Amino acid sequence: MNKTPLNQIHRQLGARMVDFGGWDMPVQYSGVIAEHKAVRTTAGLFDVSHMGEIEVSGGQAFDFLQYATTNDVSKLTDGQVQYTALCYETGGVVDDLTLYRFAADRYLLCVNASNSDKDFAWLQELLKKTDFSDVTLINRSAEYAQLALQGPVAANILAKLTSTDLSGISFYRFEEGLVAGIRTIISRTGYTGEDGFELYCAAADGVTLWQELMKVGESFGLQPIGLGARDTLRLEKAYALYGHEITAEIMPLEARLAWITKLKKGDFVGREAMLKAKEAGLLRKLIALTITTSGVPREGYPVLSGGREVGYVTSGTMSPSLKKGIALALVDAAVAESEEPLEIGIRKRQVPAERTSLPFVK
Repeated sequence: MNKTPLNQIHRQLGARMVDFGGWDMPVQYSGVIAEHKAVRTTAGLFDVSHMGEIEVSGGQAFDFLQYATTNDVSKLTDGQVQYTALCYETGGVVDDLTLYRFAADRYLLCVNASNSDKDFAWLQELLKKTDFSDVTLINRSAEYAQLALQGPVAANILAKLTSTDLSGISFYRFEEGLVAGIRTIISRTGYTGEDGFELYCAAADGVTLWQELMKVGESFGLQPIGLGARDTLRLEKAYALYGHEITAEIMPLEARLAWITKLKKGDFVGREAMLKAKEAGLLRKLIALTITTSGVPREGYPVLSGGREVGYVTSGTMSPSLKKGIALALVDAAVAESEEPLEIGIRKRQVPAERTSLPFVK
């Protein structure tokens, strides 16, 4: 199994470790609910060093990324981050990612851990098929450690360790600076819905950065957070997770990601298939459901209408904030646009499910 530079730290803290896409990762420390609440009320620190980083540079880097990704790269300026996706010609998703612009000829892609090798191979193959000769791709995943400091007091904690003016880094912006004397990319991004930062440093500096953050954060109530709470936090905000809301068989348009799919920007991989699907009328759409009775919706559970299966749960959990079951579900488009009553099949029961607006937690 792959291990992040902080593997021993997690074991020393008594974390429960699991196999996550081939990585030995902490699923929880004190418990999912306690960790979830810490991020919502104070702050939490995540080891996300398993994520992949791919550098794209060269005179045609912009043109290549504009063709390879769904969002409009022309909207980016230096020091800005963009949420976007790579798609197949069929319109299905290769991966979702964040795109960092350092300069007009230098970008960094942060991709999902289990997809980093696949994404890099996809980009290499795409480059071979096109005329973008002045592009260099480098998989730098092994060179980085990445920590996510998230929560209402995240900025207060980080300010103790850096002279960088954090108030000057707005949402989805980044700067390079020193944190605890360590050269770091300080990005105001995250996967929790709270204020916070994703911090990229050299792999060899990951342990020191973690320790310094935890030391300063102790008086603020900073807690180490595992993958379990990371999932409940993102689901309360209805953030998509690859392999669930988006897959090779699910288009961004079906997954409420039309806002990162700029069909008017010009040609890009998957655009033609998505245009055809949109013109014909999407067959499926993602909706949000809550359960007010007992029961916890889980991935793969069927969604029913009048006893007829009309879709399935892509992600589901018991919301620690709302104290009730919540789910994202991919259902027939006609059902998504109607008001007909729905149920979720939980084991041998059919449990009433109410449609709700997103995010689940405001």
